[in-house]
Amino acid sequence: MDYVENRMAQEAAKQTGNAESFVTPLNLVLLGMLLYTAYSWLRPHTPATIPKEEPAVVFQTFTPRTLLPYNGEKDMPVYLAVRGRVFDVTRGRNFYGPGGPYANFAGRDASRGLACGSFDEEMLTKDLDGPLDTLSDLDKDQLEALQGWEERFLEKYLVVGKLVAVGDEDKAK
Repeated sequence: MDYVENRMAQEAAKQTGNAESFVTPLNLVLLGMLLYTAYSWLRPHTPATIPKEEPAVVFQTFTPRTLLPYNGEKDMPVYLAVRGRVFDVTRGRNFYGPGGPYANFAGRDASRGLACGSFDEEMLTKDLDGPLDTLSDLDKDQLEALQGWEERFLEKYLVVGKLVAVGDEDKAK
């Protein structure tokens, strides 16, 4: 019996003097909750802010020449036209602004280039004071592609005006 009592006394002494008895799963969970609560309470709180409203845009009538400055350079917004509608694509400046893959469409009528899937300069109207491109020579697939682009722009961007030929500004009002 002395052996059993002696062994029990050794085990009791070993458990009370051991720091490992505090490292239990429950104690670790409680410690984590305490640290998270202290962090949440002590960290600086920033008040919630309402996002800034986009400035109001007045619907305008553009000619190819008056649309040209809206190419994203000199802190100007980025506009482009598709089928006579002028879209504000400034939110997509990475794509349509200077240095973007569609930058040559900025400030221009992008209809033919989007329909043909080409970003080449020859897709853009050279004569800014001439008639608008009627797109009458586009085939069915190209017109469908253009319609897809137009629908995408209508979903993502604001229409800020319409594109008319030089001399037709008064007729458009």
